[in-house]
This record gives sequence, C-alpha cells and structure tokens, in this order.
Amino acid sequence: MRRESAEFDVVVTGGGLAGVAAAIAAARLGASVALVHNRPVLGGNSSSEVRVWVCGATAAGAQRYARETGIVGELYLENQYRNPEGNPVFWDMVVLDAVRAEPGIALYLNTDVREVEAEGPEDARVIRSVTGWTMASERETRFVAPLFLDCTGDGLVGHLAGARYRVGREARAEHGESWAPEEADELLLGSTILFYTKDLGHPVRYVPPDIAADITATGIPERRVIKAGANGAAYWWIEWGGELDTVHDNERIRDELWSVIYGIWDYIKNSGRFPDAANLTLEWVGSVPGKREYRRFVGDHVLTQSDIVGQRAFDDRIGYGGWSIDLHPPGGMYAAEGGAAQYYPDGVYHVPFRSLYSANTANLLFAGRDISATHIAFGSTRVMATCAVMGEAAGTAAALCARGGTVPRALASSGIAALQRTLLRQDAAVIGLRYDDPADLAQRAEVGASSTLTALAVEPGADGPDGPDGPATSPWPLAHDAGLLLPADPGIDGVRLLADVAPDGAGTELAVELWDTGRPENAVPHTLRAAVRVPLEQGGRQWLRAPLRWAPAEPGNAFLVVRAHPGVALHVAAAMRTGVLSLTRAGAVDDGDVDTGQVYQPVVDWQTKPLRRRSFCFRSDAPTGAFAAERAVGGYARPFGGPQMWVSDGLAAPQHLRLDWREPVAVGRVELVFDDDVNEYMNNLHYHRSPFAVMPELVRDYTVEARTGAGWTPLVAENGNRRRHRVHVLPEAVRADALRLTVAAAEAHVVALRVYGPDTPP
Repeated sequence: MRRESAEFDVVVTGGGLAGVAAAIAAARLGASVALVHNRPVLGGNSSSEVRVWVCGATAAGAQRYARETGIVGELYLENQYRNPEGNPVFWDMVVLDAVRAEPGIALYLNTDVREVEAEGPEDARVIRSVTGWTMASERETRFVAPLFLDCTGDGLVGHLAGARYRVGREARAEHGESWAPEEADELLLGSTILFYTKDLGHPVRYVPPDIAADITATGIPERRVIKAGANGAAYWWIEWGGELDTVHDNERIRDELWSVIYGIWDYIKNSGRFPDAANLTLEWVGSVPGKREYRRFVGDHVLTQSDIVGQRAFDDRIGYGGWSIDLHPPGGMYAAEGGAAQYYPDGVYHVPFRSLYSANTANLLFAGRDISATHIAFGSTRVMATCAVMGEAAGTAAALCARGGTVPRALASSGIAALQRTLLRQDAAVIGLRYDDPADLAQRAEVGASSTLTALAVEPGADGPDGPDGPATSPWPLAHDAGLLLPADPGIDGVRLLADVAPDGAGTELAVELWDTGRPENAVPHTLRAAVRVPLEQGGRQWLRAPLRWAPAEPGNAFLVVRAHPGVALHVAAAMRTGVLSLTRAGAVDDGDVDTGQVYQPVVDWQTKPLRRRSFCFRSDAPTGAFAAERAVGGYARPFGGPQMWVSDGLAAPQHLRLDWREPVAVGRVELVFDDDVNEYMNNLHYHRSPFAVMPELVRDYTVEARTGAGWTPLVAENGNRRRHRVHVLPEAVRADALRLTVAAAEAHVVALRVYGPDTPP
C-alpha cells in the first residue's frame, strides 16, 4: 500500500454537481484544489450510474427566467450542444471535461474519505486533514488544507469532524413551519433507483428474476402511475427507505428497490394489461440508489419554510432556488398518500451564505443536500442545479478565505460584499444584487449604441405562412384567462391586442386588467393596478385597445390579464419578444401523483408551457426604455424588474455598443455576458429536450476594438460563439479612450460589457 500526503488551498470532498461547481469556482480564482470523489465518474445522482435528471430553480419550466447561470449554466449549454439527445454517458464527459479544463484541480476518483483529523473544543473545531483510500490503486492519501468543503451529500466529512447536524424532521413549532409534523422525528425522504427500456422491434419475453416482487400484492398498481413506454424520469416514485437509515441501510434499500423494479416490469410484460410493451426490454437498471436525504449541517442560519415561501431577501444572499418545497411520504412507493406534495413560491428564493458553513467547525463549508436547512426547506434546496449554485458560492468563498487567510464566518461578517461581487462577476446565479465593482472601467464610461429597440410589440404577418412582413398567426380562443408579462420601463400607457370577435361576442365587453408582480424577480400577478372593459364588435384580426396606465416608481414587471371570453380569440404568433412572456391560466393541473395542496400557487395556475416561444400579438402604445444601451453596464445580469440587457432595433446589421472615457484608460481584459434566454428550460438527460444546439439569442460573431492614438485597434474577433459568458484577456494592455463591441447581427442582445485594467485579478 502506498501512503501519500498532499497539500492544497482547498479540499472538496464529493464529486456531485455541488462539489464539481465548488472545485471549478475555487480553481478559477487561483486556489489549488483537490476534488475527491468516491465513485468512478463525476456528477453524483446525475451521473450515468444513477441517471437522475438535473432539476433546479426552473421547476421544470414552472418558474420564469429562472435557469441557472454560472458553472451549472455552462454545463447546461455545453451539454445542449454536445448531447441534445440526453445520453447519460455523454453527460459524464461534459462534467469531466469541465473539471479537467481547470489546471488548478487535482482530481481523485474512486477515493473514499473515511478518516478526518480535527481538533479543538466542541464549539470550535478545526479540520487539519482528511484521508482517502483509492480503490484498485491501493493508495492512501492524506489531504491537508486550510479550507474543507463537504459536498458528499451524506455529510460524512463534517460528521467525522464533529460538526453539528440534524437528521429527520423538525417539529412544527421549532421554526413555525406549517408543513412540518407536530412532533420531531427521524423520518426522511427515501432513495430511488431508475431504469431504462428499449424497443427491439420484435416481441421480447420476460422471465422475472427470483428477487422480483409481486406488486399486485401491494397497493402500487392502484396508487401509482405505471406506463409501458414511460422514460426513467416518470418512475421517480420508486422510492423507499425514508423510515430506515438511508446510509446504514443502503444495501437493504437497494435490494427492495430492485425487487420492485423487476416486479413492475413483470407486471408490465406479463399481466396482459400493456400490449404496447410486447417489443420492449429492460435496457438498464441502476445499481446505486439515488439518495435524497440524510444529514443536514447546522450553520449560522438555518433556512426555513418561511424563508422560501416568503422569498426572504437576505443581505448575504449568494444564490437562488426555485424548485417547489417537494416532500415525499417516508413510506415511499408503499405509502397510501401521493408520491409527492409540492408548494411553490411565487418566484425564485434566495440562499444566504450563513447556511453554507458550519456553526462549530471553523474551516468547514458545505454545499448540496447537506446545507443548513430544515427538512421542509431542504425539500426545495436538494435538487441538483440548486446544489451546484450553492457549490459555486461555497467554492468561491473558500478561495477568498484561502487568499485572505481567514475563515468563512469572518468572511460572512466583513467580506460578504467581496464574495457577492466576485460571484456576480463570474456570472453566478444570483438575483437582485447590482454589480458595482469600482475596478470595472465600463461603469465610468459614457455608453452609446448604434440603435436601441424601443417598440414593445409582437407584430403579425399576413394570413398564411411566415413572410417578410412577419410571422403567421393562429387563433387562441379565450377559454381561460390569458396573461402577458411586459417590462414597465418607465411604465405602461395602453396596450393593443390582435383578436377575432365572433358573432356571440359582439355587443359585449372584454375585461382587461393590469397587475404588478410584487417583486422584481417574480412573473405572476400580485396587486391590481388598473382595469378596463373593452367594447367588442364582430370581426377578425382587429386591434383591441386597452387604455391601461401604470407608472411604477422603479422599472418593474407588468402583468396584463385578459379575462376569459367565449366570443373572443387572441392571435398567437410563432415568435417571441425578449423580455415578454405569454401565459395561460390553466386552473386545475393533473400531474400524476403530485399534490399541490389547498394553497393557491400562482406559478402552477399561470403557465407558459402551452405558449413556449410563442406570443400573443400585441402593441404597447408607449415606447420602452427596457433595452437601453445603459442596461449593459447597469449591473444586473439577469431579468430583474425587466430584461436588463441592451437590444438593438433589428433593422440592419452590424450593430455596436460603445464606451467612451473622458481620459484614456488601460484596458487589459474585456468580459462579456450575452443573452442565452434564461427562460428556456433545459435538462441534461431525457426528461426534456430543448430544440436548440445553440441558443438563438446568443451573439455568435463579434469583434472588440479600442480607440487609441492610432485609431481603432482590433482586440478580439470571435466567430461561432456558443457561450453566454466570455472572458478575453489581452496579451498586452492597450491605452484607449473608447471601446466598441460590434455584433454581426441586426438584433444584438448584450447583457453585460465589462472592462478591466491589466492588473485586475479574475
């Protein structure tokens, strides 16, 4: 056996998406990082070993403008380009390549950490090292560092170090959580094994193995949805172990899940109830249970149900989530209740930094499903894209602590602004904070553009197919209320809708209302601001004007509600306008075994999926300032009370964005953020496929030039860009009094343009 010792600035244990994001974030800031993972592939529950699809703040498309940016956003875009079919093996390589692209990361796969050296009293522990055993290599490695991250999910490192944690459900009164049980207990969410099927094109018989359960002797066929052709994502409810110890009873849980999977397949193939399964075979059955819950560490803040539902705007926010509080019965697949109960906040919620480090272990951070949260709040934070967001924040914090020779609690006390500024500069998934770095030279410049989009509208074409005068339209009968989310910048002063009015609608009125959304990050109606009734006359393709007016004190979102009317159909175009969403009010939603409870949940009631990348034809009577050139240096790199980007008028190519300084500045690096439509829902595996290999809104071809004493000097030329965040470090600094970004497109979308001197660190 070989015994080795290695020293790093940061040691990350756990190579799921939380650990991957943490390691990449820390390495990009110059830290030396060990990423230690006990499996042969990275990705954790998203890997080809387990194959859980990556969920996050988008809530499978329910939340608006919520797809994560930052490192997990990069993984989404890269996977979409390389792996649009959602092959789990290719996803493994996307994640592995992202890690190996960082020279500061030393990757240790198949390395199981089972020893932790820590010292100090119970309330002031300090980790000195962790030791891992690399299977098949017969190597034992002692990892020494000033900062450690537990991204193991199960929280093993923190547990061995003596960090405080909770297991199970808190009592309702402890944190005032209405969804918590009356009494505390140790019940958990269970584990799941998924399976894949394949159509072989000819009849395939199935002889069940001895372990196969007779599921007709259980309540599963009556209580759960079983379909022959459903993909693995549909069987998330094959869950068990919440009444056991999900770690120490892991082998027993795996065997029970196997028995039910093979029993379900026996039921599908041999019961005679699924004739469409004749040609199907089992292609793959997982061997590693996907765990949902175990230890949750105690930090300086414990995230709660009220924090999530109330969308509490923490001063130390470092990321966001948006998945519902998604709780499953501890009995799992055998429970009499539905497979899940879900409670959605009205928009994304915020996660504080104080939930990412230990209250009693000075140099321990954590990210993933083991963060400091109650069982109820964990029901939302546990999904993998949210875990990755927290991982990026924890890794960034660890690098800053290592650089400054400090610990996480001290960073939370005096360095939170630096942490947030760093995350925003890295395009991390943070909402509602303005980037105000004094090192950003663009914020001192006068900003101008070749043109700016000021007409807020989606215009129709003539009847028939798409033509040069605009897209074709189709009627959308107002069987349910319709919605239109618009930027109110500076306000709304009348909106026109293209509609058909049937004979039975003539002589009646159409009710149209204008609501605010309560919070700049939300996209559901909150407070009624204006209402009108529009008189109707019979006729097709007529513009109905709703003279609604609202001027908020700050730019915000306006939600136009068009009430259902049996005699009216709105026109829908196969096109969309950035910053505008069309919605329909669905009413009751049947989602299989999911219970949304008795609480009104606007993001469930108002849906965008039926109108995905389409729009009601409309015209805003007043010009908008939502796409002004200044938005590209305004500090908000995500939709927040408006789209927060510069958009050109789309009339001619090329278009440019320009910065002018009163005195020459030294330009050493240019950082760009382009629009990749964060409302577009993506998924890494088979559950959902976006049709775009490269997001159509992204700037593809561009140049950057600086004006020096010799005139305009080219600095950067890119063709075929497919990434949102681009960083260009110049080989030599250039003194310039102006800088110009030129885009080879008629409609350019630029979220952020940032400029730094040659000595500004990443």
